[in-house]
Amino acid sequence: MVNLEWYRSFKAIYKTGTLTGAAESLFISQPGVSLHLSSLESYVGYKLFERTGRKMVPTEKGKILYNFVVEPLSKLEDAEKHFQKSTEKHTPTISVGMCFETFQITLEQYISTLPFNVIIRFGEYPEMLDQLDKGILDLIITPQKGNSPNIMHEAFSSETIVLVGGANTDDDQFNAVIKKNDLSAIEIWLKEQKWYGTAGDMEHLLRFWQLNFGKHADFRPNYIVPNLNSILRCLSGGKGLAIIPDFLCKKEIEEGKIKVVWEGKEKLKNILYFGTRKKNQYTTEIDLIKKLFK
Repeated sequence: MVNLEWYRSFKAIYKTGTLTGAAESLFISQPGVSLHLSSLESYVGYKLFERTGRKMVPTEKGKILYNFVVEPLSKLEDAEKHFQKSTEKHTPTISVGMCFETFQITLEQYISTLPFNVIIRFGEYPEMLDQLDKGILDLIITPQKGNSPNIMHEAFSSETIVLVGGANTDDDQFNAVIKKNDLSAIEIWLKEQKWYGTAGDMEHLLRFWQLNFGKHADFRPNYIVPNLNSILRCLSGGKGLAIIPDFLCKKEIEEGKIKVVWEGKEKLKNILYFGTRKKNQYTTEIDLIKKLFK
Protein backbone atom coordinates (compact mmCIF):
# COMPACT_ATOMS: atom_id res chain seq x y z
CA MET A 1 0.00 0.00 0.00
CA VAL A 2 1.26 3.47 -0.87
CA ASN A 3 1.99 5.83 2.02
CA LEU A 4 0.57 9.31 1.45
CA GLU A 5 3.78 10.80 2.85
CA TRP A 6 5.68 9.26 -0.07
CA TYR A 7 3.66 11.43 -2.44
CA ARG A 8 4.16 14.49 -0.25
CA SER A 9 7.92 14.04 -0.37
CA PHE A 10 7.80 13.35 -4.12
CA LYS A 11 5.90 16.59 -4.70
CA ALA A 12 8.28 18.58 -2.48
CA ILE A 13 11.36 17.24 -4.27
CA TYR A 14 9.77 18.03 -7.63
CA LYS A 15 9.07 21.64 -6.58
CA THR A 16 12.33 22.40 -4.75
CA GLY A 17 14.72 20.38 -6.90
CA THR A 18 16.69 19.04 -3.93
CA LEU A 19 16.27 16.57 -1.09
CA THR A 20 17.39 19.22 1.40
CA GLY A 21 14.89 21.75 0.10
CA ALA A 22 12.11 19.17 0.27
CA ALA A 23 13.05 18.26 3.86
CA GLU A 24 12.98 21.92 4.91
CA SER A 25 9.57 22.52 3.33
CA LEU A 26 8.11 19.43 5.03
CA PHE A 27 9.84 19.97 8.40
CA ILE A 28 11.35 16.47 8.33
CA SER A 29 14.88 15.13 8.00
CA GLN A 30 16.65 14.75 4.66
CA PRO A 31 17.17 10.98 5.22
CA GLY A 32 13.41 10.73 5.76
CA VAL A 33 12.73 12.34 2.39
CA SER A 34 15.25 10.00 0.74
CA LEU A 35 13.52 6.99 2.29
CA HIS A 36 10.10 8.17 1.06
CA LEU A 37 11.43 8.63 -2.48
CA SER A 38 13.17 5.24 -2.64
CA SER A 39 10.02 3.56 -1.27
CA LEU A 40 7.85 5.23 -3.91
CA GLU A 41 10.30 4.36 -6.70
CA SER A 42 10.30 0.73 -5.55
CA TYR A 43 6.50 0.73 -5.51
CA VAL A 44 6.01 2.20 -9.01
CA GLY A 45 8.95 0.25 -10.45
CA TYR A 46 10.94 3.03 -12.10
CA LYS A 47 13.13 6.02 -11.31
CA LEU A 48 11.34 9.29 -10.73
CA PHE A 49 14.40 11.56 -10.66
CA GLU A 50 17.87 11.70 -12.15
CA ARG A 51 20.46 12.83 -9.62
CA THR A 52 22.75 15.35 -11.33
CA GLY A 53 25.15 17.06 -8.94
CA ARG A 54 23.02 18.70 -6.27
CA LYS A 55 19.86 18.80 -8.37
CA MET A 56 17.07 16.25 -8.66
CA VAL A 57 15.81 16.33 -12.26
CA PRO A 58 12.47 14.54 -12.84
CA THR A 59 12.42 11.73 -15.39
CA GLU A 60 9.64 11.51 -17.98
CA LYS A 61 7.88 8.96 -15.74
CA GLY A 62 8.34 11.36 -12.84
CA LYS A 63 6.73 14.21 -14.78
CA ILE A 64 3.74 12.04 -15.67
CA LEU A 65 3.27 10.92 -12.07
CA TYR A 66 3.53 14.50 -10.82
CA ASN A 67 0.80 15.64 -13.18
CA PHE A 68 -1.44 12.87 -11.86
CA VAL A 69 -0.91 13.52 -8.14
CA VAL A 70 -0.32 17.28 -7.80
CA GLU A 71 -3.97 18.33 -7.89
CA PRO A 72 -5.32 15.62 -5.54
CA LEU A 73 -2.47 16.32 -3.11
CA SER A 74 -3.20 20.04 -3.13
CA LYS A 75 -6.86 19.36 -2.34
CA LEU A 76 -5.89 17.07 0.54
CA GLU A 77 -3.50 19.68 1.93
CA ASP A 78 -6.18 22.36 1.70
CA ALA A 79 -8.61 20.09 3.55
CA GLU A 80 -5.98 19.40 6.19
CA LYS A 81 -5.44 23.13 6.80
CA HIS A 82 -9.19 23.85 6.85
CA PHE A 83 -10.06 21.21 9.45
CA GLN A 84 -6.96 21.58 11.61
CA LYS A 85 -7.61 22.97 15.10
CA SER A 86 -6.99 26.70 15.01
CA THR A 87 -5.25 26.55 18.42
CA GLU A 88 -2.68 24.00 17.26
CA LYS A 89 0.79 25.42 16.82
CA HIS A 90 3.78 23.90 15.13
CA THR A 91 6.77 23.61 17.43
CA PRO A 92 9.98 23.58 15.39
CA THR A 93 12.73 21.07 16.10
CA ILE A 94 16.32 22.27 15.79
CA SER A 95 19.19 19.80 15.38
CA VAL A 96 22.51 21.07 16.77
CA GLY A 97 25.93 19.44 16.45
CA MET A 98 28.93 20.05 18.71
CA CYS A 99 31.47 18.17 20.80
CA PHE A 100 30.25 16.56 24.02
CA GLU A 101 32.34 18.79 26.28
CA THR A 102 31.15 22.02 24.66
CA PHE A 103 27.56 20.95 25.21
CA GLN A 104 28.10 20.13 28.88
CA ILE A 105 29.85 23.39 29.67
CA THR A 106 27.75 25.80 27.61
CA LEU A 107 24.31 24.71 26.37
CA GLU A 108 23.26 21.92 28.74
CA GLN A 109 22.17 24.25 31.54
CA TYR A 110 19.88 26.23 29.21
CA ILE A 111 18.16 23.38 27.33
CA SER A 112 15.03 23.38 29.49
CA THR A 113 14.50 27.13 28.88
CA LEU A 114 14.35 26.92 25.08
CA PRO A 115 10.84 27.44 23.60
CA PHE A 116 11.36 24.86 20.86
CA ASN A 117 12.45 21.23 20.49
CA VAL A 118 16.18 20.52 20.35
CA ILE A 119 18.13 17.46 19.21
CA ILE A 120 21.81 17.48 20.20
CA ARG A 121 24.22 15.36 18.16
CA PHE A 122 27.88 14.62 18.91
CA GLY A 123 30.48 13.57 16.36
CA GLU A 124 33.63 14.39 14.46
CA TYR A 125 33.74 17.85 12.87
CA PRO A 126 33.99 16.69 9.20
CA GLU A 127 30.95 14.46 9.78
CA MET A 128 28.98 17.33 11.33
CA LEU A 129 29.85 19.65 8.44
CA ASP A 130 28.56 17.03 6.01
CA GLN A 131 25.35 16.56 7.99
CA LEU A 132 24.83 20.33 8.09
CA ASP A 133 25.22 20.53 4.33
CA LYS A 134 22.70 17.68 3.85
CA GLY A 135 20.12 19.26 6.14
CA ILE A 136 20.39 16.71 8.94
CA LEU A 137 21.80 19.38 11.29
CA ASP A 138 20.66 23.02 11.44
CA LEU A 139 23.54 24.49 13.48
CA ILE A 140 27.01 23.28 14.43
CA ILE A 141 29.72 24.61 16.75
CA THR A 142 33.06 23.87 15.11
CA PRO A 143 36.71 24.95 14.95
CA GLN A 144 36.84 23.74 11.34
CA LYS A 145 35.44 25.48 8.27
CA GLY A 146 34.01 23.45 5.42
CA ASN A 147 34.15 24.19 1.69
CA SER A 148 30.48 23.88 0.82
CA PRO A 149 29.02 27.00 -0.82
CA ASN A 150 25.76 26.29 1.05
CA ILE A 151 27.28 26.83 4.51
CA MET A 152 28.02 30.08 6.35
CA HIS A 153 30.63 30.30 9.12
CA GLU A 154 30.41 32.98 11.81
CA ALA A 155 33.38 33.31 14.18
CA PHE A 156 32.25 33.96 17.74
CA SER A 157 35.03 32.86 20.11
CA SER A 158 38.47 31.31 20.36
CA GLU A 159 40.15 28.70 22.52
CA THR A 160 43.80 28.13 23.40
CA ILE A 161 45.04 24.54 23.50
CA VAL A 162 47.27 24.14 26.55
CA LEU A 163 49.27 21.51 28.42
CA VAL A 164 47.70 20.93 31.83
CA GLY A 165 48.65 18.75 34.76
CA GLY A 166 47.10 17.51 37.96
CA ALA A 167 47.69 19.71 41.01
CA ASN A 168 50.21 17.20 42.41
CA THR A 169 52.28 16.99 39.23
CA ASP A 170 55.90 17.90 40.06
CA ASP A 171 56.89 20.31 37.30
CA ASP A 172 59.88 22.03 38.96
CA GLN A 173 62.36 20.30 36.65
CA PHE A 174 60.18 21.15 33.67
CA ASN A 175 60.10 24.84 34.62
CA ALA A 176 63.90 24.78 34.86
CA VAL A 177 64.36 23.46 31.31
CA ILE A 178 61.70 25.86 30.05
CA LYS A 179 63.80 28.77 31.29
CA LYS A 180 66.76 27.40 29.32
CA ASN A 181 64.55 27.08 26.23
CA ASP A 182 65.99 23.59 25.68
CA LEU A 183 63.43 21.91 23.42
CA SER A 184 65.20 18.53 23.53
CA ALA A 185 65.14 18.51 27.32
CA ILE A 186 61.53 19.69 27.32
CA GLU A 187 60.53 16.83 25.01
CA ILE A 188 62.41 14.25 27.09
CA TRP A 189 60.72 15.38 30.31
CA LEU A 190 57.27 15.35 28.73
CA LYS A 191 57.68 11.81 27.41
CA GLU A 192 58.66 10.58 30.86
CA GLN A 193 55.30 11.66 32.34
CA LYS A 194 51.97 9.83 32.54
CA TRP A 195 49.57 11.10 29.89
CA TYR A 196 45.79 11.11 29.50
CA GLY A 197 43.95 11.06 26.19
CA THR A 198 40.58 10.22 24.66
CA ALA A 199 39.74 7.41 22.29
CA GLY A 200 38.12 9.61 19.66
CA ASP A 201 40.26 12.74 19.62
CA MET A 202 44.07 12.87 19.48
CA GLU A 203 44.02 15.99 17.31
CA HIS A 204 44.88 18.44 20.11
CA LEU A 205 47.94 16.46 21.19
CA LEU A 206 49.17 15.92 17.62
CA ARG A 207 48.81 19.59 16.65
CA PHE A 208 50.40 20.84 19.88
CA TRP A 209 53.38 18.53 19.42
CA GLN A 210 53.84 19.43 15.76
CA LEU A 211 53.71 23.16 16.48
CA ASN A 212 56.23 23.04 19.34
CA PHE A 213 58.62 20.30 18.27
CA GLY A 214 58.17 20.21 14.50
CA LYS A 215 57.50 16.48 14.48
CA HIS A 216 54.78 13.90 14.94
CA ALA A 217 54.11 12.81 18.53
CA ASP A 218 55.70 9.34 18.66
CA PHE A 219 53.98 8.13 21.83
CA ARG A 220 50.52 7.22 23.02
CA PRO A 221 48.79 8.37 26.22
CA ASN A 222 49.00 5.94 29.12
CA TYR A 223 45.33 6.27 29.98
CA ILE A 224 42.58 6.47 27.38
CA VAL A 225 39.27 7.75 28.82
CA PRO A 226 35.86 8.52 27.24
CA ASN A 227 36.09 12.32 26.88
CA LEU A 228 37.89 15.49 27.93
CA ASN A 229 35.72 15.98 31.00
CA SER A 230 36.80 12.52 32.13
CA ILE A 231 40.42 13.67 31.81
CA LEU A 232 39.71 16.66 34.05
CA ARG A 233 38.15 14.46 36.71
CA CYS A 234 41.07 12.03 36.57
CA LEU A 235 43.66 14.82 36.82
CA SER A 236 41.91 16.82 39.55
CA GLY A 237 44.03 16.71 42.67
CA GLY A 238 46.31 14.07 41.16
CA LYS A 239 49.21 13.69 38.75
CA GLY A 240 49.58 13.43 34.99
CA LEU A 241 49.42 15.55 31.83
CA ALA A 242 46.99 16.22 29.01
CA ILE A 243 46.48 18.65 26.12
CA ILE A 244 43.04 20.28 26.23
CA PRO A 245 41.29 23.60 25.38
CA ASP A 246 41.69 26.18 28.13
CA PHE A 247 37.98 27.06 28.39
CA LEU A 248 37.15 23.50 29.42
CA CYS A 249 39.36 23.61 32.51
CA LYS A 250 38.91 27.21 33.66
CA LYS A 251 36.86 26.22 36.72
CA GLU A 252 39.29 23.46 37.79
CA ILE A 253 42.26 25.82 37.44
CA GLU A 254 40.55 28.48 39.55
CA GLU A 255 39.82 25.85 42.22
CA GLY A 256 43.44 24.66 42.20
CA LYS A 257 42.58 21.13 41.10
CA ILE A 258 44.72 21.28 37.96
CA LYS A 259 47.30 23.75 36.61
CA VAL A 260 48.53 25.01 33.28
CA VAL A 261 51.99 23.49 32.87
CA TRP A 262 52.87 25.03 29.49
CA GLU A 263 51.18 27.04 26.79
CA GLY A 264 53.88 26.09 24.30
CA LYS A 265 56.56 28.21 22.67
CA GLU A 266 53.75 29.35 20.38
CA LYS A 267 50.15 29.39 21.49
CA LEU A 268 47.92 26.96 19.63
CA LYS A 269 44.58 28.68 19.09
CA ASN A 270 41.32 27.53 17.57
CA ILE A 271 38.70 29.92 16.24
CA LEU A 272 35.20 28.65 17.05
CA TYR A 273 32.50 29.11 14.43
CA PHE A 274 28.75 28.85 14.20
CA GLY A 275 28.02 26.84 11.06
CA THR A 276 24.61 27.23 9.40
CA ARG A 277 23.13 26.75 5.96
CA LYS A 278 22.63 29.94 3.97
CA LYS A 279 19.01 28.96 3.42
CA ASN A 280 17.24 27.82 6.57
CA GLN A 281 13.82 28.31 8.11
CA TYR A 282 14.91 28.43 11.74
CA THR A 283 16.69 31.79 11.89
CA THR A 284 14.89 32.93 15.05
CA GLU A 285 15.59 29.70 16.93
CA ILE A 286 19.22 29.53 15.80
CA ASP A 287 19.81 33.16 16.82
CA LEU A 288 18.53 32.36 20.31
CA ILE A 289 20.99 29.48 20.67
CA LYS A 290 23.80 31.72 19.39
CA LYS A 291 23.02 34.28 22.10
CA LEU A 292 23.48 31.62 24.77
CA PHE A 293 27.00 30.95 23.50
CA LYS A 294 27.90 34.62 23.17
